[in-house]
Amino acid sequence: MTDRDPVAEGERAARENIPAEVNPYSDGSDEHALWSAGHEKIAGAIEARESEGG
Repeated sequence: MTDRDPVAEGERAARENIPAEVNPYSDGSDEHALWSAGHEKIAGAIEARESEGG
């Protein structure tokens, strides 16, 4: 597997508590946007779960 998946990388970063600011892709690139979307998806779910749990 040589193709990188920015969405999956962003999701993995969020699961590992890596902040969104360390997005490895160039700001403004499609990959940057995809990585951010993946990170936000997981980080948002984690945050929602934590707020529901008290």
